[in-house]
Formats: sequence, structure tokens, C-alpha cells
Amino acid sequence: MKSGEFYDHLAPAFYLSPDKLEGDYAPVRFERELKLFRRFRLSGAVLDVGCSTGAFLAQLKSRFGTDYEALGVDVAGPALDYAESKGVPVLRESFLTADFGGRRFGAVTFWAVLEHLADPGAYLSRAASVLEPAGFCFILVPNLESLAVRLLGGKYRYILPQHLNYFSRATLGRLVKRERQFRLVHSGSSHFNPLVIAQDWRRREKAASDTERASQLKRTTAYKQNPALRTVQLALAGVEAVLARLNLADNLVAVLQKTGSG
Repeated sequence: MKSGEFYDHLAPAFYLSPDKLEGDYAPVRFERELKLFRRFRLSGAVLDVGCSTGAFLAQLKSRFGTDYEALGVDVAGPALDYAESKGVPVLRESFLTADFGGRRFGAVTFWAVLEHLADPGAYLSRAASVLEPAGFCFILVPNLESLAVRLLGGKYRYILPQHLNYFSRATLGRLVKRERQFRLVHSGSSHFNPLVIAQDWRRREKAASDTERASQLKRTTAYKQNPALRTVQLALAGVEAVLARLNLADNLVAVLQKTGSG
């Protein structure tokens, strides 16, 4: 994983920018992830690996209260400062070496994390070791075979230097199969943002700036929350459903369940 210093440098321009924080903490931001998560885990201890500013755990707690005991782990200091300011408990260590004091979790989440890791298999192995029997591991990564990547190639804003891995459905499947303590219980693709495709198609520069990415997230969030655009929202949801069935949506998702009693 990129070092804490790397993400500390990114924090002011992106992770802690007002636009990014507003988008991350908006009620619609993690609606797909929460729906998937609640399908498999209705309560218990949750560990969010690479929790950043804590938005997922904050929404989990605000919506479902005492159903969950939340903990985030990350190496990005300024982002974790913000998470703590929002009441999210965090551990400021690398997940691979963190000491959880023998604590076991009902769920471990990797939302947009594995693509940042030099050895994602080691992180899945550690996840299995801290999960309780029959616990769940949730994964979301960018989809290298998405419609956006097929149309834009290297101009797509999520082709980034801090992304050390890019996954297709096949390569993600091979990764999770190598961890024998897990069985795959769900896989698919999700999310679709035509505004990003349109903007990146028009952009002449090779890469979108951090400011541009944060601003686009804020605009997308505003569109999702605007009741006057309900018809458009329903139409886009239909398009996303079709792309998901074709494995062309923006992200890949996988849910793993721990096997055995260890």
C-alpha cells in the first residue's frame, strides 16, 4: 500500500477538500455498498480497512445505530483526524501489522482499497484471520472491463498512479480463490456515472486533477439527491442494471465468507 506520507500529501487537495467531504458524507454516497452490506450482515463488529475520512462507518452508524460496533483502520493521518472528529473510532496502523487485541469481527470491508495494495492477497489473508467464523469480507474495486474504460482508456480519471492493481472479473476471481479460508458467496458489478464519461471524453489533459474529481463527485451527489430529476435517476438506474448484468459497470464487487472455525 502507498505510504501514509503519500496519502497525507493527497489529503488537503482531495480527501479533505470541501467538495469531496460533502460528497462522501451525503446520504446517497454509499447507498449501493450499504444495500450489499446489509444483505449479508445485519449486526456485529465491523472493520473498515482503508477507512479514510470514515464516511462509510459514519453512515452505517447513523442509519443503523447500535446494530454495529464500528472500527476503521488506515495510515492516512489527516483523513483519520477528520474521521475521529465525526465520532468514528479508528486505529492508526497498517492493517497487516495492527494489533486488535484478539478481537474478532463479523465483517471486514475493503471499499476501493485493494487496487492500492502491492500485495492484496496478504490483506485478504489478514482479513480471514481477524474475522469470526462465518464472517464476511466485502470488496469493491474499479472494473478494468467497464464501459468507461473501454470508451476512455487511459483518459479515464480512475486510471491513477496510486492504483497499483487493476482488476477484471477474472483476475479478481483468481485473487479471492487463492485465499482458501474464504468461499465466494456473491460477485457482480455496480455503479455507473455517465457524467464522468462525458467529462473525461471532452478533456484534453491526460488526467483529471484532484480538484476536478472532487468537484464532479459533489455535482453527481447533487443530481442523485435532486427530486426534480427522479425520472432521469430511474432511467440511469435501469442503464446501470443492464451494464451490471453485462459486467460493464464501473466497479466490481465481491462478498467472501470465512469457512471453518479458525
